[in-house]
Amino acid sequence: MTTSQQLEIILASGRSGTGPATWGQQAVWDAVGRLSPADAPRYNITTAAPLDPGLPVPVVLAALTDLLQLHDSLHTRLHADDAGRLWQTVDPAGRLPVHTRPGEGDAAGLAATGRALHDELAALPFDCATEWPIRVGLVVADGLARHISLVLSHTAVDGAGMGRLVMDLTELSLGEPAEAVRTRRPAQQPLEEAAFQASERGLKRDANARAHVLRKLRSGPPRLFPPAPDGATRPFPNAVLDSPALLRAVDRVAAGHRVSGSSVLLAATAVMTARLAGSPDAVLQVIVNNRFLPGLTTAVSPVAGDGLLHLPDADGEFGAAVRRTHAASIATYRHAYYNKRLLDAEIDRLTAEHGPLADRSCIVNDTRDLVPPPAADPGTAPGGADPGDPGDPLDPARTTLAWPQEFEPRPGLSYALDMLRIPDALRLALTADPSVLPRPAMERFLHGIEELIVTEARALPDARP
Repeated sequence: MTTSQQLEIILASGRSGTGPATWGQQAVWDAVGRLSPADAPRYNITTAAPLDPGLPVPVVLAALTDLLQLHDSLHTRLHADDAGRLWQTVDPAGRLPVHTRPGEGDAAGLAATGRALHDELAALPFDCATEWPIRVGLVVADGLARHISLVLSHTAVDGAGMGRLVMDLTELSLGEPAEAVRTRRPAQQPLEEAAFQASERGLKRDANARAHVLRKLRSGPPRLFPPAPDGATRPFPNAVLDSPALLRAVDRVAAGHRVSGSSVLLAATAVMTARLAGSPDAVLQVIVNNRFLPGLTTAVSPVAGDGLLHLPDADGEFGAAVRRTHAASIATYRHAYYNKRLLDAEIDRLTAEHGPLADRSCIVNDTRDLVPPPAADPGTAPGGADPGDPGDPLDPARTTLAWPQEFEPRPGLSYALDMLRIPDALRLALTADPSVLPRPAMERFLHGIEELIVTEARALPDARP
């Protein structure tokens, strides 16, 4: 790495303490610990943005210092004891290096330098036992910070928490006092969350949630897709579909059926999963942000959890599937906050006693509303369309499909599907076991989701081209 570290953020009087890790911290720690060192950075949570026309570097450093004061998770280290139990230590003081790179040229050149710096920082794993779980990168030109990168360990934050960080840092950089930000959006700190989880109410919520998940696991099919015939493991392809039509069709279908956009996407995913698996049922492991729970609305910590959605008779009439998915998802969201280690132990015991439970190898993560998408380049539109003449907003002709990379095999995963907003389009990013979903099947999966939702949007009585 060619960055310099002559700048640093000094935390002198932050909160401190030591206690058990939260359920979210433990779950991410365990998940990352199962990955190879080369694959671990995939769990980093990152964001980057140009600063135009730029901010004085001291202003940015002061705002970042206030950010560390506001959120304990940014200066928390984790360590496991001899029994394997994870503990968190909040450091009251310390120094955080700021990775800088000189910027030159016009806005495009500064942006290219920023992207290169960001990619370097994001590609490194964290050692959360010895370092704080945050990296900051700045591109500096003429004393002004022109581009900023934030890279965090997933043990410190999830997607929704990153959205809160971006909001706070923006306001602090514009001169908002830290105490005003704290008062307007009070955030539960990880040690406080861990204390709730150990309380009588927290233990009751944990037990009820785990019981719900186990009931669903007993009712679903033990396997959706057949295993690889030769037992081989190959790199997992990553397919990315960008669809302007899908962005608009999801909202139209959601309004037409009076459900959430997430329910529309989950329903289409369940239908296509059932079709490709040749199964009447679909079982999806859904990442739930859990921000609707008291005290966690504005928390900066990993509070997202896995919820289980079982949709019987998935490949029926799509409108009905949307409504049934919406009803089922409410219970899924409510019961996605629990101690994953305890659940995994119960699953292992029940599997040993009664055989396999429902398939949990299909993962869906809807991140569309967690962090605002970057602004579109002026004068451009997806697929090369004329931005002044959008034509039919539900026309899938401007949809693109790319294969940007491959990942290390992940045991027990059939596919992972991420949904996110990009400028003027909805992106579906699918990583799959090629023995389960070869590339042609991955294409059918993504285009099938788009076709289901766009067709339903056109069929609604109030649809307009």
